[in-house]
Amino acid sequence: MRHQVKRYQLRRNTGHRRALLRNLVTSLLEKERIRTTLAKAKAARPVAEKMITLAKEDSLAARRRALAYIIKKTVVQKLFQELGPRFKERPGGYTRIVKLGLRSGDGAQMAMLELLGAEYKKKAKKKEKSAKESK
Repeated sequence: MRHQVKRYQLRRNTGHRRALLRNLVTSLLEKERIRTTLAKAKAARPVAEKMITLAKEDSLAARRRALAYIIKKTVVQKLFQELGPRFKERPGGYTRIVKLGLRSGDGAQMAMLELLGAEYKKKAKKKEKSAKESK
């Protein structure tokens, strides 16, 4: 029986939903913050947290399990080199969902799904680019 096994269906068939969640989780781990609808954020959150829990145990089997789900190899490297050690002492709850309001086009509830600690990243990349161009 399937008691209490309900997942977010997001009005998509299985393949489409799986591809959507893979893309969302890959983007979240790459950029550490994504803006999406509230329903998609709630659906992607448990998958992203499982990937970070995998990264806390840096083994070959864990890397292969992460590579089977995450699309980009560079994101898997970042996951195991940066994110895993960053959350090593934390027992869970690596992400946060912040509600942003309604989307103007269709009125969908928007949200920001972000990793904890992402708000402290410096935005010096644009300044570095302008400094390199001036030289």
